[in-house]
Amino acid sequence: MKGNVLVTGGSGFLGKVLVERLRAVGYQVTAPSSRDFNLLYPGHIDEMFEISQPDIVIHAAAKVGGILFNQQKPAELFYHNIMMGVQMMEAARFYNVSKYVQIGTVCEYPKFTDVPFLEEDLWNGYPEETNAPYGIAKKALLVQGQAYRQQYGLNVIHLLPVNLYGPGDNFHLKSSHVIPGLIVRISEAIMAGLPSVSIGGSGMASREFLYVDDAADAILKAVAMYDKPEPINIGSGVEISIESLARLIAVKLGYEGQIVCGANIPEGQPRRRLDVQKAKKEFDFTASTNLSDGLDKTIKWYQENK
Repeated sequence: MKGNVLVTGGSGFLGKVLVERLRAVGYQVTAPSSRDFNLLYPGHIDEMFEISQPDIVIHAAAKVGGILFNQQKPAELFYHNIMMGVQMMEAARFYNVSKYVQIGTVCEYPKFTDVPFLEEDLWNGYPEETNAPYGIAKKALLVQGQAYRQQYGLNVIHLLPVNLYGPGDNFHLKSSHVIPGLIVRISEAIMAGLPSVSIGGSGMASREFLYVDDAADAILKAVAMYDKPEPINIGSGVEISIESLARLIAVKLGYEGQIVCGANIPEGQPRRRLDVQKAKKEFDFTASTNLSDGLDKTIKWYQENK
C-alpha cells in the first residue's frame, strides 16, 4: 500500500497503534503533535496540510472522557470535536485529498436503541444525555461528510467504533473510561487493603469493548476497501454488564474483596452492542481479541507502567 497518510491524534491511545500499523504495511505516515498544530485554528490546519501533502487523512483526534468528564465538560466536548472535524474536512476538500476517514463514536446512537445497534437506527432518537454533546458533534461530521461527498465528490467514510481499551489507555480516574478506571480502583483497593470497592450505579448497564489493536486493523481495512457514504459499525459484537466486568477484573487482579453496586451515579446508555455484520461484509473485519485476553494484556501493561 502506498500514499501519504495524515493521522490526527497520532500520539493518542488509538493513534499510536494506528500509525504503527499503517507504517508496517507500507504507507508514508505523518502524525503531527497537538503541541505543534492546534486543530481549532484553521491556520495551523493549513500549515499541517502544506507540510504533509496527504493523499489520505484519518481524523482520529478527539476530546474524550468517561461519564464524569462528560458531565463536567459538555461544552468543551461539543466545541472541540465539532470545530476540529469541520475544519479538517474542509481542508481535505481544499487540498484534494483522495480519501478522508472520520472516526466517529458509538455515542452517536440514540439512548434507547434496539440491540444490536444497526447503522440504520442512528437517527431514531436523541443520544444518551451525558454523552449527547460529544455524540451530536460527531454525528454532525457524518452529515458534513455525506454533504461533501454529494457536492464536492470528497470520498469521506464514517466509522463508528465502540468503547476501546488496551495497553496505553488513559488511566487517570477523573477522565478515564470504564475499563482503565476499574483497573485503577481495584488495584488501589488491593494496595490499601480495602474490603470492598464500590463501582457506582446498579452495575446492570452493559457495554461492548474492542481491543485497540483490533480497532486499528479495522480502520486499515476500511481505508483499503470501504468507499461508501453510509456509516459503519466497528466492534466485537459482544456485550458485558459493568458488574460482571468489574468482577472479572477483580479476579484477574487477585482481589478477594466485595464489588458493591447501587450508588446513585449516572450509568449512561442502558445497553450497548453493535451489529457488526456490515464491517465483515464490506471489508472482512472481525475482532480477533476476546475480552479476557485483552484484559490480561491491558492489566499487564498497567502494572508495568503505572
